Amino acid sequence: MEPLLGVKIGCLFALLALTLVCGLIPICFKCFQIEAATGRHRRVLSFLGCISAGVFLGAGFMHMTAEALEGIESEIQKFVMQNRTESEGSFSGDANSAYVDYPYGELIISLGFFLVFLLESLALQCCPGAAGGSKVQEEECGGAHGLGLHSHGPPPSRSRSPFRALILLLSLSLHSVFEGLAVGLQTTVAATVQLCLAVLAHKGLVVFGVGLRLVQAGTASRWAMFSILSFALMSPLGLALGLAVAGGDSEGGRGLAQAVLEGVAAGTFLYVTFLEILPRELVGPEAPLAKWGCVAAGFAFMAFIALWA
Repeated sequence: MEPLLGVKIGCLFALLALTLVCGLIPICFKCFQIEAATGRHRRVLSFLGCISAGVFLGAGFMHMTAEALEGIESEIQKFVMQNRTESEGSFSGDANSAYVDYPYGELIISLGFFLVFLLESLALQCCPGAAGGSKVQEEECGGAHGLGLHSHGPPPSRSRSPFRALILLLSLSLHSVFEGLAVGLQTTVAATVQLCLAVLAHKGLVVFGVGLRLVQAGTASRWAMFSILSFALMSPLGLALGLAVAGGDSEGGRGLAQAVLEGVAAGTFLYVTFLEILPRELVGPEAPLAKWGCVAAGFAFMAFIALWA
């Protein structure tokens, strides 16, 4: 077996094992169920949720959005340069500049955002009862306003949360496939190990946050475990695809399709982060500065990992 192939197979199992372990921890241990927690235990879980919210925020901006924008811009420039060489003199310099300067990446990310917005609106239109929150949530929200405390609105209802948790899982799964694909396409042992370590560094916290979201969304343990297992297989799947195409032609339109899909995934991820995760964690009036610090700490960790990822 070639050393590079052996390293990539080792990375495949490392990605699978880390994702499974970190994702199943909050599902298998009842201490992470915030509904049954009281007092100091509940406060600790709330702070832990804020850290995971910061991790998701950092993953959305520093990894998914940044990679999508870079990939889309690169592919658009290749497309414009190819057209310029094929039809020299047919287009003016101003027209070519307009093609390049248009914010295609931001547009595709926004389309991903509005796609999930549309799907959730359709779901709520077909099932009007899904828009209603629980009585406890309404009382908590009413109590916050009655005391004159700042509130970000009612927390997302339990009926909406599983849908948004599913969207979160799908967007992260798509991103994980591309992460694994990037590892599988590396041509040297050093580059493969470096990229794999960067992926492992942020993937552990992200998948832990996913497991925590599934538990707090009221997902049944069986389905939560199945979701984590499916998610864990995504990076190894991408790595296996990278191994399959490493010796062949890696172009043929694959780059543009990958960049567009990453942009859509980033938009869906940002939707869930801002409309589900952050509002849920910040709705309570207690310890706002501590919550800010936890969110900032999670974001700072992901920003630090972005130096290598």
